[in-house]
Amino acid sequence: MKEKNIAAFFAILAAALYAINIPLSKLLLIHVDATMMAGVLYLGAGIGMLLWRLGSKALGNSSEKAPLTKKELPYTIAMVVLDIIAPIMLMFGISKTNAANVSLLNNFEIVATSLIALMLFKEVISRRLWFAIFLVTVASIILSFEGTGAFLFNTGSLFVLGACICWGFENNCTKMLSNKSSEEIVIIKGFFSGLGSIVVALFIGEGIPELKWIVAVLVLGFVAYGLSINFYIMAQKDLGAAKTSAYYSIAPFLGVAFGMLLLGERPSLQFYAALVIMLISTVLMAKDTIELQHTHEHEHTHTHEHRHGDVVHTHEHTHIHSHLHTHDEQMDTHENHKHTHGGLEDHDHMHLTTQ
Repeated sequence: MKEKNIAAFFAILAAALYAINIPLSKLLLIHVDATMMAGVLYLGAGIGMLLWRLGSKALGNSSEKAPLTKKELPYTIAMVVLDIIAPIMLMFGISKTNAANVSLLNNFEIVATSLIALMLFKEVISRRLWFAIFLVTVASIILSFEGTGAFLFNTGSLFVLGACICWGFENNCTKMLSNKSSEEIVIIKGFFSGLGSIVVALFIGEGIPELKWIVAVLVLGFVAYGLSINFYIMAQKDLGAAKTSAYYSIAPFLGVAFGMLLLGERPSLQFYAALVIMLISTVLMAKDTIELQHTHEHEHTHTHEHRHGDVVHTHEHTHIHSHLHTHDEQMDTHENHKHTHGGLEDHDHMHLTTQ
């Protein structure tokens, strides 16, 4: 019980560290241009995780996992490119709307991830998750209008929604790397996506900020992305993927609270309507995550979980097959089993869930 309480603390800490990113980024955007900000944030995550990994190896605490290979190269390149575009759009969104709106709109990433998984990978979405997706979409539409009596789009919200769509594609690319080292994936994302964004920033004429602001953004990147991911993984060891995901779903609402506390924001009435809808959808998604269903006659239903440095998404996937498998009750994973999808060749895979 003590281990599970500690793990729950780590899961909530992971959510809080990510949630602090949006209001602090809004403050730092006063001193750092948006594209440069996106690049330095990711670079901070990459540098921090590399140092963390080296430190773990020196202390003998690291666990070796399969490295990336040429087979995963297309997905790795797509992941890096999308991780250049998405955070730039997010920073522009943060600069043009309030932090509370941005925090809630981050839930739209779940919608994008689910629909892309359905269209490109033919993955099944449960009825409960469909309803949650509908609610998130409604709330996102509410947040996308200025609320001044006219149908005027909030351009900041549109940038955030664009970032969520990019991350939806990126989540599905990262899913193809899920049996590889999560630390290696974060390091690759951090360095390549971060440096890529910095090159774009310099190309479009953005200036290099003062050293103190560069250091501040690097630290924020390490804390909000690097450490958040690390604590999420630590929580999974004792809680399992589903419960950790449920705890982490509080991140957008913590982001709203931090925005109000740190920035003194007072959102409009339409924001609170969207907040209630988002709360209902989050409860539905958490239930969908935790209630793993298994039928033991030819049909087998389980959940797939996607990660992106920020948002976790789980949905049901059903296939018909016969196989032998073992369950680790703590990790909620299905490891190294063979199955056939609709006539495709049998293949080995491992479902590994990280943030």
